[in-house]
Amino acid sequence: MLGLFKKVFDGNQRQINRLEKMADEIDALGPKIGELTDDQLREKTAEFQQRYQAGEKLDDLLAEAFAVVREAAKRVLGMYPYKVQLMGGVSLHEGNISEMKTGEGKTLTATMPVYLNAITGKGVHVVTVNEYLASRDATEMGRLYEFLGLTVGLNLNSLTREEKQQAYNADITYSTNNELGFDYLRDNMVLYKEQMVQRPLHFAVIDEVDSILIDEARTPLIISGTAQKSAALYIQANAFVRTLKKEEDFTYDVKTKSVQLTEDGMSKAEKAFGIENLFDIAHVGLNHHINQALKAHVTMQNDVDYVVEEGKVVIVDQFTGRLMKGRRFSEGLHQAIEAKEGVDIQNESMTLATITFQNYFRMYEKLSGMTGTAKTEEEEFRNIYNMHVVAIPTNKPIARDDRADLIYKTMEGKFRAVADDIVERHKNGQPVLVGTVAIETSELLSALLKKKGVPHHVLNAKQHEREAEIIENAGQKGAVTIATNMAGRGTDIKLGEGVREAGGLAVIGTERHESRRIDNQLRGRSGRQGDPGVTQFYLSMEDELMRRFGSDNMMAMMDRLGMDDSQPIQSKIVTRAVESAQKRVEGNNFDARKQLLQYDDVLRQQREVIYKQRFEVLDSDNLRDIVERMVRATIERVVEANAPRTELEEEWNLKAIVDYMAANMLEEGAISENDLRNKEPEEMVEFLFEKAKKRYDEKEEQLPEEQMREFEKVVVLRAVDSKWMDHIDMMDQLRQGIHLRAYGQTDPLREYQFEGFAMFENMIASIEEEVAKYMMKAEIHNNLERQEVAKGQAAVHPKEGSEPVKKKPKVNAIDVGRNDPCICGSGKKYKSCCGQQA
Repeated sequence: MLGLFKKVFDGNQRQINRLEKMADEIDALGPKIGELTDDQLREKTAEFQQRYQAGEKLDDLLAEAFAVVREAAKRVLGMYPYKVQLMGGVSLHEGNISEMKTGEGKTLTATMPVYLNAITGKGVHVVTVNEYLASRDATEMGRLYEFLGLTVGLNLNSLTREEKQQAYNADITYSTNNELGFDYLRDNMVLYKEQMVQRPLHFAVIDEVDSILIDEARTPLIISGTAQKSAALYIQANAFVRTLKKEEDFTYDVKTKSVQLTEDGMSKAEKAFGIENLFDIAHVGLNHHINQALKAHVTMQNDVDYVVEEGKVVIVDQFTGRLMKGRRFSEGLHQAIEAKEGVDIQNESMTLATITFQNYFRMYEKLSGMTGTAKTEEEEFRNIYNMHVVAIPTNKPIARDDRADLIYKTMEGKFRAVADDIVERHKNGQPVLVGTVAIETSELLSALLKKKGVPHHVLNAKQHEREAEIIENAGQKGAVTIATNMAGRGTDIKLGEGVREAGGLAVIGTERHESRRIDNQLRGRSGRQGDPGVTQFYLSMEDELMRRFGSDNMMAMMDRLGMDDSQPIQSKIVTRAVESAQKRVEGNNFDARKQLLQYDDVLRQQREVIYKQRFEVLDSDNLRDIVERMVRATIERVVEANAPRTELEEEWNLKAIVDYMAANMLEEGAISENDLRNKEPEEMVEFLFEKAKKRYDEKEEQLPEEQMREFEKVVVLRAVDSKWMDHIDMMDQLRQGIHLRAYGQTDPLREYQFEGFAMFENMIASIEEEVAKYMMKAEIHNNLERQEVAKGQAAVHPKEGSEPVKKKPKVNAIDVGRNDPCICGSGKKYKSCCGQQA
């Protein structure tokens, strides 16, 4: 009855039955393909490419293409994929995860779907966990692909830009997950389209998919660097601003708290800094520093907006009057205040670009993966990546003996028993692989074995070639290898002579990992391809997992029974209790990753908008339409701030509009307040926009077409890059403090989405204003060059090295006082501008 129930309702079995039929189809083509000569086999690739170009789908080519790769593998590698490998290959082509036990030949399985998808010419990425495995597979499997006429690239961290482009332009590219993610981020920081290395992301096959998409998904990839903000420039700008006189050199509107340099002020700045034109593109940084110094002196007051405490500028919360330690004003205003107050100017490291693996890999058109252990995380793969896990049967029945856990009272007793077991097996010539959870454990065990005179190797998962070599030899007669559970993934342990008779490879686990997957991975090292083997886990009541999940009752029971350290309990009930504890931990970890993704999704939507627009800028020949839209949007904001429909016409501040236009877009005296009187706000916008367009036309007449177009790109790229990097950093600070909102009975995620959106809107406004200002005001010289806003470097993946340096928190849009000038630079009060959205 149970068997019938399983047949009807087991989704995996239905998949297996379907895949078996397809494998039979491929198998049937074997003899026919086997008759082809090497040259005829090679010609099949060009034939498939033509058929694909003519409109045939990959699914139509699948059976024949798989049969061709199978035959080529026999001739080139001396390996002929089994039927179960064909099934695994079809599952990968369909964008699923093929769960195949250790030793079932995953590397060879992948060659068939990789070849089939490479026929499209769009590029296929084979992703591995470290560079050693990427190099090994690219070399070994590369022989097969090259025999069939395809090109193979290997993407390593040490390559130059040109070498990376070559690697990515190959039909098949081998790479690590880290390098793919960093290349994507770097591509979206380049100044010329030709400098990009990646093509659009088409199809990826991820080896050890659970390790990459789950274990490493908790830590984002970060490119961090130092923005080119010089402390000396803040000090110079501060000294200069002290010499300026109100009304004569700058105008200050008390109502909106906006400060603008007058024509006289600009001339003074040019004289003071020995430059011809303050609005030259080369002086963007200087102009920004002067503006921030002005704001610091005129709009920010000591003991009102901030206090100086212990040599540091600390922000005062406008609403509560409390000090907000650790927070900083954005866009260099904090440094300008530090210069004003004569305290140390802090130049910080900042996050320039960041992405999680979840969001990077979800950008591929099609994603697939393989591992020995994925079924336990099926829900996560389905929900986040839309990938189904298909458990592929083994080629031969598993002959391994998985024994029930042995549980000791203390850790000391457990390790004594482990050492005795190893000594016994070593005497009989049986190879032993010992899995430990921590490095300290492996060293402790190593010391015990040294005392007993047992020769052994210790591996502490620092992925490199020697590790793979040791793991490969771990199946030799009498070999003893101690390794952390994750060491040697992707490497086969082949049994030496006489080992089968000794019982095959013995795998001993010294404690249960919090994830069942890792335990299964360790077990799977033994008993490959129907080989004999044995696995045994040793636990103690003092292990972390046991302590966390109710070992007290069992400890009491052992005491009552008068059990000492030499007597273990071996019970299926205990094993089940441990597994349920593991399930709980896995559930908690899944929730943590899901939450990380929900937060990162806010930034993902913003990142996609910015990167898409940035690429359009690089790819476009003429940006005038884009620039005009930005100019118009800026004018609309200035008019709305100073002539809002909610106020009476007499209260409108037309002088502020005239001052703003004179300082940022038009020449002094080009318009007057009279020009704006008796006009509706929409009419003012049209009038001012027409004036701006006329000014743009004049600029175009002064310059050769090519130079004008390049100038547009220089201005737009600089504005987008500097504001976006600032924004990422502010989002980072917001994210770090947002969980505190839960104390105020609000949902932190919703608040983060809401405030993140407001900050993004502010950033867009700020970009538009900066582009408008420099396009309308800057003098253009011949030495135009696109420049990087900041130098970035890939921060070490936190799991493998140190944490990337974090910038000290800055204030974000929401932390500005309601009556302060809005940080988007519109000149309005925060409450009448972006504060309305917050």
